[in-house]
This record gives sequence, C-alpha cells and structure tokens, in this order.
Amino acid sequence: MQYSNRSFYSASIAQFVSSDPNLVLGVLAKNSGFSIETTQRDAWRSQIQILQQELQTFAGRGTVFFEFIVPRLGKRIDVLALIDHAIFVIEFKVGESLFNRAAVDQVWDYALDLKNFHETSHHCVIAPILIATHTQGIGGQIVTSHHNDGVLFPINTSPALLVNTIADVLSFSSGSNLDAATWANGRYRPTPTIIEAASALYGNHSVAELSRNDAGEKNLAQTSVAIARLIKDSKQHKQKAICFVTGVPGAGKTLVGLDVATKHMDAESDLHSVYLSGNGPLVAILREALVRDEVARKKAIGQKLRKGEARKAVEAFIQNVHHFRDAYLSDQRPPVDHVVIFDEAQRAWTMEQTTQSLMASPNSPTRGHPKFPQAAPSDYDVSGLMTKRAAASLSL
Repeated sequence: MQYSNRSFYSASIAQFVSSDPNLVLGVLAKNSGFSIETTQRDAWRSQIQILQQELQTFAGRGTVFFEFIVPRLGKRIDVLALIDHAIFVIEFKVGESLFNRAAVDQVWDYALDLKNFHETSHHCVIAPILIATHTQGIGGQIVTSHHNDGVLFPINTSPALLVNTIADVLSFSSGSNLDAATWANGRYRPTPTIIEAASALYGNHSVAELSRNDAGEKNLAQTSVAIARLIKDSKQHKQKAICFVTGVPGAGKTLVGLDVATKHMDAESDLHSVYLSGNGPLVAILREALVRDEVARKKAIGQKLRKGEARKAVEAFIQNVHHFRDAYLSDQRPPVDHVVIFDEAQRAWTMEQTTQSLMASPNSPTRGHPKFPQAAPSDYDVSGLMTKRAAASLSL
C-alpha cells in the first residue's frame, strides 16, 4: 500500500522488511521520474539493506517512507519512519566514516521543517538520526532541544546500532500511536510559533539591500496602505480580490510585497500570508539576507542562533512559486494562505505553456490526467486553488 504521493516509496514496516530489495528499488526508480545515476542507485540499495535488517524488530508497529517531500519547501528526506508515537527522520551518508557538521545540520533542518510546516507533525516527537554507513559502534545520546518542542537533538549512529537508537527514543518519549494514512495526509500549515517568529524577524530587519529603492517613502507607505485596505474590505465582505502593482526596477515593488506578506500573518486569528516568486535566485538572496541579518542581531545581544533555525522563520513567508504550484497539483484542498503575493509576475506562463510543461514533466501529478487542463478548480486549476481561500491576492 502506497501511503503518500509525496514519497517515492511507502509501506508498512512489515511489508517493507519482507519485500524483495530489488522490488523496492524498482518502485523508487519508477516514482523518481528521472534517470537514476549509479551513485543514487547504490545509495538506495545500501539504505534498503540496512533498514530491512534494522527495522525487523518494529514490524507491525509502523510505516516507512523513502524520499518524502516536505510540502511547499521542495526538500526530500531520505527516509521517514513512523514507529509507535514517534517520527524518525533518517538521513544516510553512504560511504562516509565521519559525521560532519553540514550533515548534522541537514537532518536537523528536516526535522524542524516537519515540526514547523507539516500540520500532522506539529505535536509529535521527532527524532533526527544521521547514519554514516562506514562507522561502527557509535550510538548517540537522546537529548531534547532547548525549545522543548518535541524535536530531539540530532542523533549520530552507526548502521548496526540503529535498532537500539530507535528503541531508546521510544523509551525516552511518550505519546499516542500515529496513524500513517492520517499523518501522510497532513498539509502545509505553519505553526503559530513560526508565524510569530517570521513577523518579528522581518519587522526588525535592517538589511540594506532590501531598503534600497528609488521610490519615496511616502509612495511606498501609500501603496501598502491601499493594499491593506483592499485586504480588509475583501475579508469583511468575504470577497476575492486581485491587485497589480507596477513600477520601474528599483521602485520598491518587492519591498511592498514583503511588507504585505508579513503584516498579514497572525497566529491568533489563523491568518496566513505568503510571498511567492518563480525567480529562484531572488528567493535565495532574500532568504539569505534576512537570515544573516537575524543571526547578526542575535549575536550582537549575546545570543547564539543557528542559521538553520533562523531560516525556518524566513521560509514561512518567502517561498518558490513552483513548489507552491506542485503542492496543490497533488493536494486538492485549498491552501491555508489568505493573502498570496506573486512577485516577478511578468514571468507567469499562459495556460498553454503551463499545460505543455506539466504534461511533459515525469514528476508532474497532472501527467496523463484525462481532464487536464480542462479540469475543474477542485481538480487541477492552480490559479483557482491559489485564490479559493484568499482574502486578497497581490501580483507584483
């Protein structure tokens, strides 16, 4: 049974450990949608071999997911295992004999992504585990993070001690057993904590690159106020609205979009907003600038903050439009966002261009769909999904 279309392979642990490894590998290769390099194939073989051995003890107690995609963030986790009440985020470094810092941060960030953005993971125990396959006799300690939010500190372990590590985490923690189908169906939803952090982070920023523009401060303020009024009216009258903001390069359109996104995020009223762009470098630069600024400000007052932790708050309101689109091609529920800002809107494709691209993509959930692109909004009309729950939508 395939539990989720967000993963390349998923099955109960009992089914997985008793399956032919080549069959598991074949499903992974088929669902990946791309040509498999030898290094990737060998990595999967190693992961399957280790997990089929180490997870036998937990047959009948959980589910395993390979290459799980975190909704809207565009990241793939090597392996997720739901066992009893806990989520195990397992990152493999095949052929490695050391646990390097970058790999530790990587698995930790995956765990935080689930905690902060995956609705059915918000209140779960999450254990990030890093496995360097050429190590022996190493088993890490089980330690809660300083946030005490259910996410453990990353655990370094050797392949042969994975079963012990999982057993130790289950003994250390407690909770209700997870239902795999319900958990896998969880959608993107930022936690109230991450929404508050995002608002505070942007509200306190001092990034010179973002504040450089040729428009007068008065014009920017007037634009933001006009858009805020439109959003308020749309919400009050339960209407949808779309607003286009134009201007020459440097006029401050991006700054207006970021201000609107962060000012219309409220954890208490469940108000969600997102700034989207199809310009990958722009998304990366904006995120990195805000992250560095936040880390520097914390350092100036004597507080230590990992860039990975600061990045979670930024990812709550600055996202890639392609990841947003893909999430709702496979999830027909409307997004949680009430305000959607689409920057670089001149890059938007016509329906014909979008259809050709999505139908040709081996990873697209629309490929071969008999009703695409004439599907109803509840099927695959991305523009409809983007605005169904939106109080206002702003294109810059």
